[in-house]
Amino acid sequence: MLDAMDLRGIRYFLAIAEAGSITGAAAHLGVAQPALTRQVQAMEAELGAALLERMPRGVRLTPAGRQFLDHGRRVLRELERARAELSGAGHAGRGRVILGVSPTVGGWLVPGCVERARTEAPGLSIKVVEGFSPQLFDALGAGGVDVALLTNPEPARALRYTPLVAEPVVVVGRHAPGAQAFLTRAELARLPLLLSDGIRQALAEQLDRLALRLNVEVEIDSIDAIRSLLLRGAGHALMPVSTFGEDIRAGRLSAWPLADATLNRMLVLAHAARPADPAAVEALASLVAGEISAHFERGTFSVPAQSRSQRRSPA
Repeated sequence: MLDAMDLRGIRYFLAIAEAGSITGAAAHLGVAQPALTRQVQAMEAELGAALLERMPRGVRLTPAGRQFLDHGRRVLRELERARAELSGAGHAGRGRVILGVSPTVGGWLVPGCVERARTEAPGLSIKVVEGFSPQLFDALGAGGVDVALLTNPEPARALRYTPLVAEPVVVVGRHAPGAQAFLTRAELARLPLLLSDGIRQALAEQLDRLALRLNVEVEIDSIDAIRSLLLRGAGHALMPVSTFGEDIRAGRLSAWPLADATLNRMLVLAHAARPADPAAVEALASLVAGEISAHFERGTFSVPAQSRSQRRSPA
């Protein structure tokens, strides 16, 4: 059984991997940078392998670090699932709760949550609202949303955060001439993109760290409009792989990850640290966490192997 220090170390390591730097992770967690460094060094000593490689700008994962990252995510995901199930064991959750999701998430997440609610929490009345993470963050603070799924949120003492899953942000489009399975940063910088303001804001810190300037041809906040343009072959978009995962798996669209950098989004479950109706909020949080876990097992957050072998570069 992992003790509290082990779990804290895993959480710290995941935060560093997501931020791409110890300094960024320390600021996000509100923890002193030397404390994070000591935790990582202790884990490396226990595992007998280096997890991070120090770079001029931040850090990157070693092969062992990438392997441990998958294990760490699985440990915390299972822990959250157990906590959610146990917290709901004494009550099914009743009342009305408002769930906030982004346009890049709602299409694949909400149907399963509604179905789960009918069987696992029939006394729960759910309202779903859509908005990008900055809007949902503000709505949580104002009490307009009870539970939200945020992307790479800023620290907030008034909110309780539960990291659920990290997924790659990839270039998505129709098949085009070329043979490489990945894009470089230089190729991405030259590629005209369709981009939503929400994705741009969510990736701002990562793009700044990589000194990467995107060539945004059209800025569109409608995910449906971006999808229609992509299916017509009218451009390429930078999106989390789950957003158009069904189209990618069906072969209607292809996905290209970056070869020389990591762009990702961390989906974080958030609600008030002291919610007005704790039972209803915990019940809804449990439904969302369970649905995210199910999608993880289905491969929703990974680039399909078939797409990886068949896709061609848009560059």
